Amino acid sequence: VQLVESGGGLVQPGGSLRLSCAASGIAFVSYSMGWFRQAPGKEREIVAGISWNGGNTYYADSVKGRFTISRDNAASTVDLLMNSLKTEDTAVYYCNRYPPRGEDWGQGTQVTVSS
Repeated sequence: VQLVESGGGLVQPGGSLRLSCAASGIAFVSYSMGWFRQAPGKEREIVAGISWNGGNTYYADSVKGRFTISRDNAASTVDLLMNSLKTEDTAVYYCNRYPPRGEDWGQGTQVTVSS
């Protein structure tokens, strides 16, 4: 299994970023997927999840109304559109199956929200 995240960067508060995760080595359509993040000194946490067909989504309270998760089963990708970013959104963002498999974590993509 390979999960490759991209799209992170430095953005000012109030800005937007779109993260993308490309999956290979799994039957992508068979799994719910999720985006997770880990801030310095904190445990990794779930940010958003999406069912196999995109029909059901989940968002952590801290991002509800600002982030949108989506997937393209034909391309085996899952995206996270992040709007109205706050400094507290600064973290390394990862994708994984949902629930996550410990052996599948990739390198993640750094998101830094700072003025």
